[in-house]
Amino acid sequence: MSSTISSDAPHVFRLPRPLRLENGALLPQVEIAYQTYGRLNAARDNVVWVCHALTANANVLDWWPGLFGAGCHFDPADWFVVCANVVGSCYGSTGPVSPPDSAAESLYHAFPLLTVRDLVAVHEALREHLALRQINTLIGGSLGGQQAVEWAVQQPTLFENLVLIATNARHSAWGIAFNEAQRLAIFADPTYAAATPEGGAAGLRAARAMALLSYRSYDAYQRSQTETTDDALDGFRASSYQRYQGDKLVARFNAYSYVALSRTMDSHHVGRGRGGVREALGRIRARTLVISITSDVLFPPAEQQLLAQHIQGAMYAEMDSQYGHDGFLLETTQLTHFLERFSVQTYVH
Repeated sequence: MSSTISSDAPHVFRLPRPLRLENGALLPQVEIAYQTYGRLNAARDNVVWVCHALTANANVLDWWPGLFGAGCHFDPADWFVVCANVVGSCYGSTGPVSPPDSAAESLYHAFPLLTVRDLVAVHEALREHLALRQINTLIGGSLGGQQAVEWAVQQPTLFENLVLIATNARHSAWGIAFNEAQRLAIFADPTYAAATPEGGAAGLRAARAMALLSYRSYDAYQRSQTETTDDALDGFRASSYQRYQGDKLVARFNAYSYVALSRTMDSHHVGRGRGGVREALGRIRARTLVISITSDVLFPPAEQQLLAQHIQGAMYAEMDSQYGHDGFLLETTQLTHFLERFSVQTYVH
């Protein structure tokens, strides 16, 4: 790869060999959609790799504005930014609705279980394809943060800086219960079993409305969705907002990828096979910033405090936000402040 490469157009990378998954299943052919922004400098040491959350895509400038983009903390004028759409998704990468190879039919609900480690294996294959020997900053929130911490455990010397936002070392029983409740809503939709690209749409709409309650907070709903008069008996703003958000996701995502990737999130456990969470986090050697959100009920601050406690030399910051878990996408001014502080922090191993 040239040190002057620059592209914001989508690319597709096909893994050179079948992907053996952690549970033993085999995906015979895997394609990954990814995007890059900016240019590699002569030293090839200005790489920022972004791991995205559950329903996002490779276009980080679109879904994380204010943090990535011209004039932002991660400005492509200074950084070479890489973001890959995860396997299992529906934005150009191999997933339940895309055939596993050119001679097969789509797998839909028969798509094999993916773990966070499988997602990381594909990131690693793409990194090798791009010939990136060092990554300055690895960053992710939520499921993206789960990928980032897993990758940093696997490759302690690859990353100079690690930024973990609203995420954890092991997905909680609370988080798994939220995901299972959403999947039950999808499974209750009889069209899900029909295995068509539109299958499970009504269930996905309900699942998204349910998920939103874990992404936001009581205060956020009180401020934005409370009725402006005392006369309403029906047709409440909060009700229409839930329907609107469900419709938005159905228009851009599918139920099969949602089920697959929510199961991936449930699988997250950096301590599996490594002697536990503490031992696994102790492998990380990157300078680490861990950020929590005070109103996050899905990934509460205690989970980020655990990360910071067991990652050597980690800096911990707490973001005050009314937006709950979604604050990691919305509070970019606060994120920028924490990142600026982190960039000048003296790091001690």
